[in-house]
Amino acid sequence: MKIKNLHILEGLCQLRLTGPIILAQLSQTAMGFVDTIMAGRVSPVDLAAVAIGASIFTPLFLFMVGLLSAVMPLVAQAHGKSDTKGMRTAMQQGLLTGAITGTLLMFLLMSIAPFLVWMDVDPAVIPLTKKYLFAVSLGFPVTGLFLALRNGSDGFSQPRLSMFAGFVGLAVNVIANYIFIYGKLGMPAMGGVGCGWATSLSMLAMFIAMTFMLGKNRNTTSLGLFTHLAPRLIQTIHKLIYLGLPIGLSLFVECSIFAVIALLISRLGAEIVAAHQVALNFTSLLFMVPYSLSMALTIRVGFTIGRQQKQRLDRIVKSGLAIALCCSIVTCLFIITSAKYIAAMYTPDANVQALAASLMIFAAFFQIPDAIQINCAGALRGFKDTKVPMLLMIVAYWGIGLPVGYMLGLGQLDGREQGPEGFWIGLICGLTASAFFLSRRLYKLLNKKTCPDA
Repeated sequence: MKIKNLHILEGLCQLRLTGPIILAQLSQTAMGFVDTIMAGRVSPVDLAAVAIGASIFTPLFLFMVGLLSAVMPLVAQAHGKSDTKGMRTAMQQGLLTGAITGTLLMFLLMSIAPFLVWMDVDPAVIPLTKKYLFAVSLGFPVTGLFLALRNGSDGFSQPRLSMFAGFVGLAVNVIANYIFIYGKLGMPAMGGVGCGWATSLSMLAMFIAMTFMLGKNRNTTSLGLFTHLAPRLIQTIHKLIYLGLPIGLSLFVECSIFAVIALLISRLGAEIVAAHQVALNFTSLLFMVPYSLSMALTIRVGFTIGRQQKQRLDRIVKSGLAIALCCSIVTCLFIITSAKYIAAMYTPDANVQALAASLMIFAAFFQIPDAIQINCAGALRGFKDTKVPMLLMIVAYWGIGLPVGYMLGLGQLDGREQGPEGFWIGLICGLTASAFFLSRRLYKLLNKKTCPDA
């Protein structure tokens, strides 16, 4: 009974930390939700342009998210050891890395236009997509700075700061979308392109809000983040990059399979692309729940390792995975019962609604393996174990998920093309394989008799 009560207590602690992280992630993901709905009200072409543009910049954005998420376990483990200098160093190294990475990715996005032609994207969509990507790219450098601050404050067990910053960004995004998409307050009506400018402005707003709150919060002012430069900042930055690069590549690999699928589907026409984007966008919004749980798991695992508490570490991981499984079952059932109503929120087009609703049924069934694999990955990051999980995810997504999806989606079976449903079946296969591989890796680390070194 005592052990059971301890597991329940750890689960409650997990949920308490996860709450603000979920709200922060949902507020940021809601920006894509708002973009998709507002662009869909203009035309299927505008919605397709936003969908294709998002499928290109999102993998690069998530690479940066993953790279800078290394700040979180570094700060969490330093926090567990009460190492103020270590926390400050990790966050300042994150700021430097974020600024450089964001600038490089900005120039990459600005020169991506030939890729659209090479991927045989619908010519009617390409001009809008190019303009959308240019507008989004301008916000990447400041996004890198924001991500460093957000992960640092989360690692310091202050997720409410990123939650409030997310609310600010969402408010700016909604207002800016209304102005730029529909041409209000004297601005020209930009359609889907306006979503790109709104996204960049919202990222700037979140960075400003985060900087202000970190400077005023009584818990974080002791770090001296903006007043004291950490010694040997450049000499030791390789530790952050060594830890964060596999995470960034893992997220890039996971997201890029969605991007490649969106681009492969683009040759089937704007309506099919729009329906795929509706299903993908809503499931991406729900994905923030297991992803936030995984972030909380990273923080708690890292902190516990810093304290060298082996028995508590086992309880934290088991309770975290149990919560993730329960949440994924709820979201699966919700999507199945609400698919047609969800599709109607996005677009008035009846054909797009019908196809999107059918795709959401497939999306419902990958909720469970997706939640398990992302939370296993989150726990492994708390262990600072990132290279092997990256390789396992590459095998799962690119070695299993994409080939299966391509064969069923565009391959000729029984003399006919299977269409977008085949790609969603491939996604389910890839996520299931990833969940199996990562859970085995986590089980192996947990079965070690001693707590790993921080």
